[in-house]
Amino acid sequence: MNTPDPRPHPRRRPTLEEIFGDVLPETTSDDRPEPTPRPKDDDTWYEENRPPHHGG
Repeated sequence: MNTPDPRPHPRRRPTLEEIFGDVLPETTSDDRPEPTPRPKDDDTWYEENRPPHHGG
């Protein structure tokens, strides 16, 4: 005779992927094309992104 187990069925623990999602990128930096290099004498990016406390 099989008697039902009186203990409740234990809940399944979620997997890391279910909790955090897919944390690895589909491509690595080796697979991606290299960005075009900025000219060394162009300070435009630095001037646009300079913090306010660095006045100038």
